[in-house]
Amino acid sequence: MKSLFLILMFTASSVLADSTFDTHFEDATLRIDFYHSGNAETQTLTFDRAFRQGPWAGPRRTLLDPFPYGSSLVRVFDLDSGEEIFSKGFDTYFSEYRTTAPAHQGQSRTFHESVLLPFPKHPIRVTIEFRGQKAVSPAQWSIDPADIGIASEKPSAAIVIDHHVPAPPQGCLDIAFLGEGYTAGDIEVFKQDLERFAGEMLNHEPYASMKDAICIRGVVAPSSDAGCDEPRRGLWKRTALGASFNALGSERYLLTEDNRALRNLAANVPYDTLIVMVNHGRYGGGGIYNLFCTFTAHNRWSAYLVLHEFGHSFAGLADEYYTSAVAYEDFHPPKSEPLAPNVTALLDPATLKWGDLVDDETALPTSWRKKEYDTLDLAFQAEREKRNHAIEEASRSGEAAQAARLEAEAELLASDHGKKMKAFLALSPMAGKVGAFEGAGYAAKGLYRPTLDCLMFSRGQQPFCPVCRRAVAEMIRRYVDPPASLPHDRHNRVK
Repeated sequence: MKSLFLILMFTASSVLADSTFDTHFEDATLRIDFYHSGNAETQTLTFDRAFRQGPWAGPRRTLLDPFPYGSSLVRVFDLDSGEEIFSKGFDTYFSEYRTTAPAHQGQSRTFHESVLLPFPKHPIRVTIEFRGQKAVSPAQWSIDPADIGIASEKPSAAIVIDHHVPAPPQGCLDIAFLGEGYTAGDIEVFKQDLERFAGEMLNHEPYASMKDAICIRGVVAPSSDAGCDEPRRGLWKRTALGASFNALGSERYLLTEDNRALRNLAANVPYDTLIVMVNHGRYGGGGIYNLFCTFTAHNRWSAYLVLHEFGHSFAGLADEYYTSAVAYEDFHPPKSEPLAPNVTALLDPATLKWGDLVDDETALPTSWRKKEYDTLDLAFQAEREKRNHAIEEASRSGEAAQAARLEAEAELLASDHGKKMKAFLALSPMAGKVGAFEGAGYAAKGLYRPTLDCLMFSRGQQPFCPVCRRAVAEMIRRYVDPPASLPHDRHNRVK
């Protein structure tokens, strides 16, 4: 019944927003910067600065977030009446850090973060709450729009490309591709990459059916060096956004901690969501819900990467794989239902969040050849880890040619293994069926995914499963005015 619930929520929110937006907000953006500090047990937020920026690109009808996704929730209240007038769920770099071993060992870190709100006409109270952490008090700040301390600075100098702009910002989902590691001599490369990957997105469902409601712009500021940092390989670059491999200690995880640079560059365009496109040939990327996603633009997996990582950052989709090494410890707490729409702990099969898509004859949980799959894939993961160490050692030793040869061999191995595993999954009688298949969200046991294979499960250009496709489509509708103008996914049925 989740789909029916969301439709009702959209309707209720639309009635509210018809009168609320013009009453409470201007057509401008309020950016609030803050510091997020702590470890696995403690966390604090400290206000930094507020900025007035360009037109508000976000939703105007669905001002109260109808989705349960994100470990944090920003809520905005009219200071005089106490009425809640805006909310939005999100995740942060810190929310991922707090699940790592150093955080569990008590090591505290500080990250710079931002939230974007429609610019208020009257004083507001802003709170940031932490879902599932009742012992942690929400952060709370009062903002007066007349405060002379609210900065109104010009954004960072940049080249802006309007790639696909079929509607004004307030009427569509606004995606900004930010170029990272493109030098002054690489601007044409950035334009070509933008053309290619925007095309990949707009030709992939459900984006293809909704392309008239999606705007894509490119923004790039030339970097001093091409590429990005690779700490384990001893390679460091001066780039516009400071992107780096080995985020949170994970070999292929690629993020940036330079939030100010990210936000100042993005401010050149109206945006709802950000994609950091990195001028690099190595496999890597990352995505954090309602923050940003990254991907490397020049490897055989790049088209898959941008779609997979955007699934995380835009629609709140979880990773469905579970055999690859990650930095997290209990990213999804045991014996609790994950917030993500495509992973479940199956605590009560009768209330499965995608139960309306499961055929009556499909058992829950759904059996599959998991033991055989695990044997094959874990052997590959061990071999890949060994090869990664060899590449890192050769790179740190200055043996560039040897590192390049080893990396090419590793990529060929990954490609061959991917084909082998896809063939294995395709032979299953349950291939293409929706059920609850154990193994998901970095956990071999206790978490379940909707289908055997999906864009969120394994590498390669392939469709979203029906559950993920529906989640993406529902999220797009939130940003469109009116949301009913878009087609509904044909899988979005209610039993």
